[in-house]
Amino acid sequence: MTRALPLLLLSLAASALMWLTAARGLLPMQAWPAPPFRPEAMSLPQILLAFGLMPRGIIALLAGAALGLSGAILQAVLRNPVADPTTLGLSAGAQLALVLATILWPGLLSHGRWPVALSGAGLAAALVLGIGARRGFAPVTMVVAGLLVGMTAAAIATAVTLARGHYLLSLVIWNGGALAQQDWSGVRALAAVVALGGIGAALLVRPLRMLSLGAGSASGLGMNVAGMRLAAVALAVWIAASVSAELGLIAFVGLAAPALARILGARGIAGNLAVSPVIGAALLSLCDGLVLGLAAAGGAELPTGAVTGLIGGPLLIWLLPRLRGTTPPGTETAEGPAPRRARPARMLITLAIGALAAALAMLWIGRGPQGWLLLDPQSLAAFLPMRLPRLIAAASAGAALAMAGAILQRLTANPLASPEVLGVSGGASLGYAAVVFVAVAPTAALLGAGATIGGAVALALVAAFTASRDMPPERILLAGIAISALATAVLSAIMATGDARSWVILGWLAGSSSGVGMRGALALSLVAAGMLAACLGVRRWLALMPLGGETAIGLGLPLRRARLFLILLSGIGTGAATVLVGPLSFVGLMAPHLARRLGLARPSHHVTGAALIGAGLMLAADFGSRMAGFPYDLPLGLFASLLGAPWLIWLITRRPG
Repeated sequence: MTRALPLLLLSLAASALMWLTAARGLLPMQAWPAPPFRPEAMSLPQILLAFGLMPRGIIALLAGAALGLSGAILQAVLRNPVADPTTLGLSAGAQLALVLATILWPGLLSHGRWPVALSGAGLAAALVLGIGARRGFAPVTMVVAGLLVGMTAAAIATAVTLARGHYLLSLVIWNGGALAQQDWSGVRALAAVVALGGIGAALLVRPLRMLSLGAGSASGLGMNVAGMRLAAVALAVWIAASVSAELGLIAFVGLAAPALARILGARGIAGNLAVSPVIGAALLSLCDGLVLGLAAAGGAELPTGAVTGLIGGPLLIWLLPRLRGTTPPGTETAEGPAPRRARPARMLITLAIGALAAALAMLWIGRGPQGWLLLDPQSLAAFLPMRLPRLIAAASAGAALAMAGAILQRLTANPLASPEVLGVSGGASLGYAAVVFVAVAPTAALLGAGATIGGAVALALVAAFTASRDMPPERILLAGIAISALATAVLSAIMATGDARSWVILGWLAGSSSGVGMRGALALSLVAAGMLAACLGVRRWLALMPLGGETAIGLGLPLRRARLFLILLSGIGTGAATVLVGPLSFVGLMAPHLARRLGLARPSHHVTGAALIGAGLMLAADFGSRMAGFPYDLPLGLFASLLGAPWLIWLITRRPG
C-alpha cells in the first residue's frame, strides 16, 4: 500500500486546492469567519462559506468514505467484485422511496428521510438477494437482478415525477446527488454513520474471512452463513441508504473504491475494508472539487453524483475480464431443459389469434366523459388514423424487444437476460437528449436520428469489446450494463443542469407511442418482421448457444461470428423500438420466459411465441397508458414496468429448473 499513499495525498491535495479556489472566489481568506459560527454576526458571503462550502467539503469526505465502506462489505460478503449500492439497485430503491414520500405522502418525512430511504433500500436488497440466493449469488446474476430492480424503481419514480411537474427540476437535481449544504447537520449525521459503520465492519472481518473459504467450508466451521450474510448486507444497506437520504443518488463510488484498493495493493479483507473508505473519500472529494472548479470557471454546477457516475461504466468494463474465477464453477446456471409441447403450432396459432383479437378490441373500446363505450363505425373511422399507428408501433416494439430477449437468453444461457442490459437503450436515450439540448428546434426526424446514432454507438462499443476478448458469453450482459451506466451518468449530468428541456427528455424516457405516425409504425413493423425472419434463419445457432462455447464449436458452430451476429440482431431490434416508443423495460424479460413455460422450446417456436407474447404485452401496456389517466396519456414505460414487477417477484419465489 505504500505506492497508494502518494496518489491519495495528491488526490486530496487537488480537491483541497479546488475547494480553496471556490472559497476564495466567494470571500478573501482574511475575511473568513472563525468558529463558533454565529449567523447573526456574519455577512451573507460569510454565511455561505461557513454553512455552505465548509460543510460541503467535509461531507464529501464522509459520504465517499461511507460508500467505499458499503461497497467493500458487499463485495466481500457476496464474493462479487462488481457489487456496490448502485449495481445492486440499493440506491435506486432508496431514491424511489424518497420520491414517493416527497410527492405522495410527505407526512412520512416528518421523522426525517432516513427511515424512508432505509425501507426502500432494504426492499431492493431483499429482491436482489432473493434472486441471488437461488443462483448461488453468482456475480452476473446478482448485477442483472440489481439492474432490473433499479429499472423498476427508476421507471416508477420518473412516472410519478412527471405526474407532479412542479417537483420536476428539484427532484432531478436531488436525484443526481447534490452535495450542496446549508448547515452542519448532514456532517454530524454522516460522521456518526461512518463511525458506527467502521465499528461494524471491524467486527465482521473474521466472519468474512471464514466466508471467503466458501459457504460449505464456513458452515462446517460452525458459522451461521445465512445470518452472517444478512448482518453484513444489512450494515451495507444502512450505510448506503443513509448517504442517499442525505445527499441523493451518488453512483459507483462503492464500486470504484474497493477496486482501486485492490489495484493499489490492499491485501485481504481487513486491508480492503480499511483502505476502501479512504479511497472513497478521496474520490468523491476530487469529483466535488472538479464540480466546484467548473462552476468557478463559469460553467454549470452539476450534482456531484452525476459526475461520479461517469467512472462506473469504464471501471465496470475494466473489471469484466477479472470476473472469471470469482465464484465456484457452475453458479451462473440456466433454468435447465425447457418443457416441450407436443403440438406447438396450435399454441402459436392461439397466441396469434389472441394478439389480433386484443388489437381489434383496443381499436373499438373507448372511454368518454360518461365512461366506457364501444365506438360506432363513424367514431371508429374518426379515431382510426390516431389509434392504428400507435397500436402497430406498440405491438411491433413489443415483438422486437421480446425477440431480442429470447436471443440474449439463449446467447448467454442466463434467464435474467433482457434487451435493456445490452446498453442500446441507454445509448439511444443519450443521443435523443443530445439532440434536444443541441438543436434549436429539433424535428422528429432529427430526434430519431440522434437516438439511432446513440444506440448504434453503444452497440458498437459492446460488440467491439466482446469481439476482442475471449470471455464467457454471459459477460456480454455486463458489458452492456457498463455502457448503459456510462450513458445514464452522462444523461443525469445533462438533465441536472436544471434546464426546462429536462421535461421533454423525461417524457420520452417514460415511453409513449402517442407521437408515432403511420410511416414510423410501418417501419418498426418491418424491422420486427425482418428480425423474426433472421431468427428463423439462424435457428440452429440459437439451439447450440445454450450448450456452451466448447460444445457449440465441437458441433460446427462458428462461435465468434454467431455471437456478433446475434448481438447485432438483438441490438437493432432494441434500438428501433427505443427510437419510436422510448426505452421500455421488462417485455424482453417476460415474453421469452412465458414462451418457455408454454412449452415452446425449439428456437423457432420459442422466438415466434416470444414475439407474439411481447406484442400482446405491449398492446396491454399501451391500452392501460391510454385509459388509466383519461383524458391524458400516462407513461407507457410505467405500465410496462408494472407488468414486469410481478414477473420479477415470480422469478424470486420459484427455484431454477
